[in-house]
Amino acid sequence: MLKDNFNDLLSFMVVAHERSFTRAAAQLGVSQSALSHAMRNLEARLDMRLLTRTTRSVVPTEAGEQLFTRLSPHLLEIEQELTALRDMRDKPAGNIRITAGEHAMTAVLWPVLKPFMLQYPDINVEVTVDNGLTDIVDGRFDAGVRLGEQVAKDMIAVRIAPDMRMAVVGSPGYFARHGEPQTPEQLADHRCINMRLPTRGGLYAWEFTREGREIRVRVDGQLTLNNLPQRLDAAEAGLGLAYVPEDTVQDAISQGRLVRVLEAFCPAFDGYRLYYPSRRQHTTAFSLLVDALRRT
Repeated sequence: MLKDNFNDLLSFMVVAHERSFTRAAAQLGVSQSALSHAMRNLEARLDMRLLTRTTRSVVPTEAGEQLFTRLSPHLLEIEQELTALRDMRDKPAGNIRITAGEHAMTAVLWPVLKPFMLQYPDINVEVTVDNGLTDIVDGRFDAGVRLGEQVAKDMIAVRIAPDMRMAVVGSPGYFARHGEPQTPEQLADHRCINMRLPTRGGLYAWEFTREGREIRVRVDGQLTLNNLPQRLDAAEAGLGLAYVPEDTVQDAISQGRLVRVLEAFCPAFDGYRLYYPSRRQHTTAFSLLVDALRRT
């Protein structure tokens, strides 16, 4: 009875977290029908309903939410103790989950991860690329990567990249047809390639500075793209102006494929930080990755 409850409770935690039998079954390595049967058996033994099932999602009931909240810290503690035991092996081992934005992954994480994983073959790393402001505690990530100004005050933040600058760029052909803007406000007269914020759903306002004062400009255009490589390709194709990290366009500018404008209005700002909860006990594997990423 205890064994059945324990196994089914672990399955319930995954279902409640994923809000989907499909994703939970894939994560647990079982069929959806077997997982659904296990949940019904657990509810029957406890004599209470834990999950509300619809055609599109699975949502914990009030009792299910209470059970999930109470069990989460205990399961995390067990997981940490098991990980600590694995750390006693001769070779560092373990699993690390990180969430990062597209540019941070390409520019900062991936160049470090490649040699790191070759050096430590028993350390498994999962990176979820997401441009939204992901809650790493709720998502059960070990750490996240954000710009310095976006990191919450209750997190430990480790600098892993230098200061950054943004750049407004367009193709030579575009500027030949439309001219170059001389101030951020003149972007209203240009076609710009927009980006939608995944967290809030609104379009991103381009950020500039004039004499120490921040300026946010709402731009317009026929194209909205969240993927950085496609925004760069669209700019090179003459579809509009793009607002992108400076390092992503240096080669295109030097080769004449793109032209930079409004540079004086784009000052440097805090670069990327690796951040994680201060209260969490970290493994040897995680500490090794932090040391590899740390920028002095």
